[in-house]
Amino acid sequence: MFIGSASIELHLPQSTSLKSKRQIIKALKDRLHNKFNVSVAEVDHNDLWQRALLGVAVVANQQRFAQQVLSEVVEYIHREAGVDIIDQQIEIL
Repeated sequence: MFIGSASIELHLPQSTSLKSKRQIIKALKDRLHNKFNVSVAEVDHNDLWQRALLGVAVVANQQRFAQQVLSEVVEYIHREAGVDIIDQQIEIL
């Protein structure tokens, strides 16, 4: 069993308040969960309205599959989410 985790720091340029940030992050978390079957949580920068740190996790029976899923999540966020990725780290345990 392999556990993949990604730490993705985001800049949300269209966010104008904590309320709008929560709406953007909730929609993104729901899309990622539905599309990739991953667990997603906002793990830091909770009080900053234009920044977020997402933790993404996946469990797989092959290391390569976990790496592929997390890479696709990062690419999807970069391409589709309307947010900017400041930093990212992927780790497979």
